[in-house]
Amino acid sequence: MMSDKPLPITKRMVWEAYKLVKGNGKAAGVDGQSLDAFAVDLENNLYKLWNRMASGSYFPPPVRRVEIPKSGGGSRPLGIPTVADRVAQMVVKQHLEPGLEEIFDPDSYGYRPAKSAHQAVEQARQRCWSNDWVLDLDIKGFFDTIDHGLLMRALRRHCQDDWVLLYVERWLTAPVQLPDGTLEARTRGTPQGGVASPLLANLFLHYAFDTWMRREHPDIPFERYADDAICHCRTRREAERLKAELEQRLADCHLMLHPEKTRVVYCKDSNRRGSYPLIQFTFLGFAFRPRMAKNRWGRLFTCFLPAVSPQALKRMRERIRSWRLPKHAPLRLVDIARSLNPVLEGWWRYYGRFYPTEMWKLFVYFDERLGAWLRQKHKQYKGYRGRSLRRLNSMAKRSPGLFVHWKRLGHAMVG
Repeated sequence: MMSDKPLPITKRMVWEAYKLVKGNGKAAGVDGQSLDAFAVDLENNLYKLWNRMASGSYFPPPVRRVEIPKSGGGSRPLGIPTVADRVAQMVVKQHLEPGLEEIFDPDSYGYRPAKSAHQAVEQARQRCWSNDWVLDLDIKGFFDTIDHGLLMRALRRHCQDDWVLLYVERWLTAPVQLPDGTLEARTRGTPQGGVASPLLANLFLHYAFDTWMRREHPDIPFERYADDAICHCRTRREAERLKAELEQRLADCHLMLHPEKTRVVYCKDSNRRGSYPLIQFTFLGFAFRPRMAKNRWGRLFTCFLPAVSPQALKRMRERIRSWRLPKHAPLRLVDIARSLNPVLEGWWRYYGRFYPTEMWKLFVYFDERLGAWLRQKHKQYKGYRGRSLRRLNSMAKRSPGLFVHWKRLGHAMVG
């Protein structure tokens, strides 16, 4: 059925966008409306959104800012749009993404269909074997400092739809509601947490970084995941020169390399001599550094490899500690497994992909906490750590499929 609305946004586009939004993130925006509350009057809510978008009268409400703690200290501002605004952004994202995917670089991995963090880490691993040096890039406050004018110029190169340009500009300039309720105007940046933000950020860095690297340094391979990038250089001098040139390039795009977090790193292994102060870097939660490995003949040697980073291990241990397992003594072990195993499985699937034995440190800690739960549950084990852990080990042998690490080993990590 033809619509009499001036903009070519259909009810089907809004419905498909809602189906994608409803499975991601339940936090409410400035209106306090949750996904569940939005769904109570779904048909009417989606109709009102379509009506406003298709007529050009939709103006995004302010974005609610929350502060998320960072692993290295401090916090990262996250912008939470309303549910309706998430759906509206998804309409535009679904329209834009296929065309932009055709021009994006194959070594850009973040927030893209059929691309993953594991692919980026694997590519970095292989390139560290054939290149001695790495430039580990960190852009300071990237999402908060994106230049709106440059972003819109890039978007106009690939999109001639006036309605898309209209709404993207409105999203970029929508105010932010601070935790105390005051509104803050936004003249630059795109909020982390916005549905369209990752796609727009990728477009910005496609021109600020990817195409510049291909043009100016076609012989230096790189992996980029959103604003995290690793460049592989043959010599230290090449890496230092690239760092200086990128500082200028990003300054021209109104961005800045983080002075402490951008580093030149030596990929030390058994075949690489010399002593240098920096021989490790972290990328996507994996710490790349010299590690022991076995060759095809079973001989040990040092290889430059990724494994779960100490910072990631610390965050996961803190999460386990927050579960306060000894306080849940009335629960059965199977109840604990049913509740916690999805989290453990997720950690294992992500961090266990590379150098998996490093994850045993986490599972030893988890089993120690299970031992504390067992001592609290059964008084005959109270004060007898060794006895309780041996008991836990026998339970693991009887039910090896209960936890992800028991499944692999057939026993607990302690006892």
